[in-house]
Amino acid sequence: MKKDLHRADYRPVVFVDETAKFSFLTKSTVATTETIKWEDGEEYPLFKVQISSASHPFYTGEEKIIDTEGRVDRFKAKFAKAKELKQQLTSKAQKAKKEATKKSKKAATITK
Repeated sequence: MKKDLHRADYRPVVFVDETAKFSFLTKSTVATTETIKWEDGEEYPLFKVQISSASHPFYTGEEKIIDTEGRVDRFKAKFAKAKELKQQLTSKAQKAKKEATKKSKKAATITK
């Protein structure tokens, strides 16, 4: 086994999830300056986390179920609306082109 392969500061650390009021003691090399007195009476380094297994939706069962069918239907409706708008603009452009052609023909016949 290689010498000095593992870090020297591997020690017990208390991780606290403040949102769920949950804490656990485990070994880590995380750098921290705060300490806390643990349940066994010993003082350990403290590291605060924002999310843990006690507050993560996947582990708590409060997972949001995504309505994929609704998302697909909304996308299709949005796409159909855009297609319809494109057709309306195309038909308006064609009508304007026809009217411009008629006007130019009228102007040409009047000037002759």
